[in-house]
Amino acid sequence: MLRGAISGFGEVAAQAHLSGWRTRTGVAIVAIHDPVSARRHHAINLVKNARIYDDLDLMLAGEALDFLDIASPPAFHAVTARKALETGANVLVEKPLCLAGAEFGELAALAAKKSRILMCVHNWKHAPAYRRAHELIRAGELGELRQLSLARLRSGPAGAGSSAGGERWRLAANTGGGILIDHGWHVFYLMRWLMGGAAPLAVSALLDSQSGATVDDLADLRVEFPAGRVASAHLSWRSPVRRTSAVIYGEQAMLEIEGDRLVLTRRSGVSEDHSVADVLDDSYHSAWFAGTAADFERAIAEGPNGPTVRENQAEVRSALALTEGARRSASTGLRVALEAPRSI
Repeated sequence: MLRGAISGFGEVAAQAHLSGWRTRTGVAIVAIHDPVSARRHHAINLVKNARIYDDLDLMLAGEALDFLDIASPPAFHAVTARKALETGANVLVEKPLCLAGAEFGELAALAAKKSRILMCVHNWKHAPAYRRAHELIRAGELGELRQLSLARLRSGPAGAGSSAGGERWRLAANTGGGILIDHGWHVFYLMRWLMGGAAPLAVSALLDSQSGATVDDLADLRVEFPAGRVASAHLSWRSPVRRTSAVIYGEQAMLEIEGDRLVLTRRSGVSEDHSVADVLDDSYHSAWFAGTAADFERAIAEGPNGPTVRENQAEVRSALALTEGARRSASTGLRVALEAPRSI
């Protein structure tokens, strides 16, 4: 039985992570940490037989954890991951794993030194619609992939109206907020995954924010991949309605995704319905975390040099490089070429 704890018990932990861990028969959540009193009280009501802490160091010193699941605001991810790795725990971090490429390099080196797992929650890879899209691409149903376009339209950030201990970190720069971090990370690892694991070559970006705001709430992104392939994304917290959609095409067919509806149209004009069953689209995607938890368990079994960790960390490096590159592009108005990824 793996002994785990959660650090940061906001809505994503309470609504998604906790229920996902409860599907894993080989895992027990034995402790929860959060500095906010209201969230600790919420944890007491939801998680029986777990110890609740307001002090991270005290929890790490006293619990002999096999792993820590970090679901605090992004600005706290790196310091929390570092402390957990130093105590010998494996670490799973809600996206983004951290906020800078250099920071991730230090954490990955520490994880390797301690022979521990360090991974990021890439839960959209467990969304039924995008798993089906990935299967169709791998099976060659679209032919050689040429372009994909992703759209994430929201009327505002998740949790902005929450009163449970405060859920407004997405609107503050000092806690790691903004739509590029909140939604961009997801589209960046999805782009790489759907492109067959290819590393991106360059990025161009436009970022915008409302008057007086400290974070971006709109992003237009263009990412270049090898062989002339291009991925684009439009991310917005300004939409009157919630929509999650994609258009992917190759030399032989186009795939359109709208929520859980997938339509494949071949060059001949014949269309096929590949729709999937999924739960109602919400901000926390609780049904998908069980797959992430299973990936993490498998990674622990494989070890720190196993394929699950290597794939996840390659996606992390790409997401960080694209995030940093997008900010440079938005500030200069120029296309930003990315450094070639180092072998891992």
